[in-house]
Amino acid sequence: MEAPNITRVTPEIPVREYGKERLESFYETMLKIRKFERTIEENFLGGEIPGFVHLYIGEEAIAAGVMSNLTERDYIESTHRGHGHTIAKGADLNRMMAEIYGKKAGYCQGKGGSMHIADFSVGMLGANGVVGGGYNLAAGAALAQKLQGRKDISAVFFGDGASNRGTFHEAANVASVWKLPLLFVCEMNEYASTTPYRTATSVADISRRAYGYDMPAVIVDGNDVFAVHEGSKKLIDSIRAGEGPAFLECKTYRVKGHFVGDPEKYRTREEVQKNIDERDPIMLFERKATESGVFAPNELTAIQARVDAQIAAALKFARESPEPAVSDLFANLYV
Repeated sequence: MEAPNITRVTPEIPVREYGKERLESFYETMLKIRKFERTIEENFLGGEIPGFVHLYIGEEAIAAGVMSNLTERDYIESTHRGHGHTIAKGADLNRMMAEIYGKKAGYCQGKGGSMHIADFSVGMLGANGVVGGGYNLAAGAALAQKLQGRKDISAVFFGDGASNRGTFHEAANVASVWKLPLLFVCEMNEYASTTPYRTATSVADISRRAYGYDMPAVIVDGNDVFAVHEGSKKLIDSIRAGEGPAFLECKTYRVKGHFVGDPEKYRTREEVQKNIDERDPIMLFERKATESGVFAPNELTAIQARVDAQIAAALKFARESPEPAVSDLFANLYV
């Protein structure tokens, strides 16, 4: 039986009614994420990038759809798989690439790497290497917004695995009690690291847990940017109206392994390929955009070329940027 707080949202607005500018924004954002991640993957495997990287490939519609309803004054908290959220929130590709390369020109001067990029100027409060580490930071940001009398909101992104951490329940409870302007965005991508979600999670729909905290919840196809946009707008509008926190569950699929180089012995290649062939969010957008008559194929190709140039420029910037000096090792640390 469906929990009484849950609504399943499917797209109702005809594609043409979005307008060409909004549709271009959806497409360009998803392409930036996809091409950025593919570049990171290629060059990590080529030995150019230190540390670990976790890719957002296949989940681009969630970041693009949610962020289309947020402004620079709204805050987001991200995860270890945070490049997509950061790009969609408007962060600079050059500084992101430089950070992942460990260069001084990066957002954290090369000290944070892939999992710790932040840009307060666009409301991106930080990716987080701790699973479930973003909930209470986002709740704190939402509390500040409420105390300051702002109409802005905060959003926290997390996976199905992180929904099992105690920090989720702490943040959900305090957000509900204090009616904080906080959107919980669950990227239900079916795997927590190497664990299939139903082997460690008691409910089929993680959004059922929002019922215990008196939160409205919406479930959407997380691979359909239109569904994510419309579902998140419904909840964000209610949060801005002072109705308290809400829960968005985006059903998606993690196409890549937990990290680059993951042997992925916990699933079959056939399963992965089926999801790529049938549910790829960029493919689904291209099909709808061209079938609606809004875009001709050559117009999509032009957007692809523009994004390719931006990614190439960011890669060049990162490769040519200087390494941090050894003397910088202990700069900007609190003790």
